[in-house]
Amino acid sequence: MIDPSDYQFATLAIHAGATPDPVTKARATPIYQTTSYVFDNTDHAAGLFGLQQFGNIYTRIGNPTQAVLEERIASLEGGTAALAVASGHAAQLLVFHTLMQPGDEFIAARQLYGGSINQFSHAFKSFGWNVRWAETRDPDSFRRQITGKTKAIFVESIANPGGIVTDIEAMASIAKEASVPLIVDNTLATPYLIRPIEWGADIVVHSATKFLGGHGTSIGGLSFDAGSFNWSATKRFPMLSEPLASYGGVKLHEQFGHMAFAIGCRVLGLRDLGPAISPFNAFMILTGIETLPLRMQRHCDNARAVAQTLSRHPRVAWVSYASLPNDPSYGLAQNYCPKGAGAVFTFGVKGGYDAGVRLVNRVKLFSHLANVGDTRSLIIHPASTTHRQLTDEQKASAGAGPEVVRVSIGIEDPADIIADLDMALAG
Repeated sequence: MIDPSDYQFATLAIHAGATPDPVTKARATPIYQTTSYVFDNTDHAAGLFGLQQFGNIYTRIGNPTQAVLEERIASLEGGTAALAVASGHAAQLLVFHTLMQPGDEFIAARQLYGGSINQFSHAFKSFGWNVRWAETRDPDSFRRQITGKTKAIFVESIANPGGIVTDIEAMASIAKEASVPLIVDNTLATPYLIRPIEWGADIVVHSATKFLGGHGTSIGGLSFDAGSFNWSATKRFPMLSEPLASYGGVKLHEQFGHMAFAIGCRVLGLRDLGPAISPFNAFMILTGIETLPLRMQRHCDNARAVAQTLSRHPRVAWVSYASLPNDPSYGLAQNYCPKGAGAVFTFGVKGGYDAGVRLVNRVKLFSHLANVGDTRSLIIHPASTTHRQLTDEQKASAGAGPEVVRVSIGIEDPADIIADLDMALAG
């Protein structure tokens, strides 16, 4: 297996974590479509179940195809260990399940994917986990929300849908002051554009459904650990620092060190909550990652061309895309993601809600659906769909006001993408 330190990003996207199958010599990673695995003997089984040795037990907890995906994304992001699960939402659930106890709090940016806002505001309350909101463009607003119950800070590297670039380094400094981990959702940027760990993030999550898989075929989520947070410095993270009754008194951080968080998500959250990724979906996402650098650069180049055109269009009130020189996030984008600000951005249509809906209904090349990160260009009106469940104030804070249209620019010819939008706006 190759050493990640010896190769560049594009090479790792193809080779990291993978070797030819030792039995069949197959070059592509096989789909290990199995539920369970044979133990060598009772001692081997006991060692696996007692966390005394690594290996496969049951595909709900881990699978060889999944393991290659996990090693590849950890290599690309610079993390120590990763966990692949059934969806991006599942990845977030397991991260917080490993960190939080009933009554605990975390601070999250208001500028988030609408599904995350809903998960944090409502579903997490069933676990007794409470969210406090802060403003992405105002790092001090996070500092002001910190209390003795705070267990984490959560942001997106590039916010969905507004395209705001987060000052990750500033957020990491605030999290360090509070002795809590900084969690960064890197879905829209991918490690091709931003590697949050290099800027101080402790935990990174992805909806692998999006740009990592890249073709709109498979649902999956990923989380991984920088390996730099001291989980034993205080007693605030008992799942990681205190003896676990379910594993005979093992202390995860003491036993596994810099890999403790990723292992905790697997052997506690994934084992008991069960949102396992299918081996087939792991294979599809793994295959998609092989072309990630090629696709992401084309996505960014196309998005920049489309955003520039829309910024001059008489029926467009504004464009929020961080690669435009007049955008408030332009300086941060030049610092954090100089290769491009991703493929997802929003713009405001003159005429408000009705004009936004009319535009979405008129496009022909664009697909109207609730996803981003496909090779195809995608479009949606967030206020009537992804952010519909939010209040008007929450919609505005999240960058999903009534006039807002979100696009995920694909890798088609940019002239065709621009012509489709121009036709739809002219109607």
